[in-house]
Amino acid sequence: MKAKQPGKLKDGARCKVVGGTHEGKYGTVSDVNTSKTGHVTITVVQPNGERFKTLAKNVVIENRRPNHTLQTCS
Repeated sequence: MKAKQPGKLKDGARCKVVGGTHEGKYGTVSDVNTSKTGHVTITVVQPNGERFKTLAKNVVIENRRPNHTLQTCS
């Protein structure tokens, strides 16, 4: 089984945890690792400086422009 590479997951990306122990927390991705078994883990740094590790499957990457609205083409 090949390890899946995350799409937009890279150092400095803003993210929010949507599952697991740290659900509801948010911060900045500071480290991305792939384990021997193929699971992608990341270190998240919260705004207050606290760090925690979580699985990449439990996070969603936030858009850098929070006021950005999607435009539909008709």
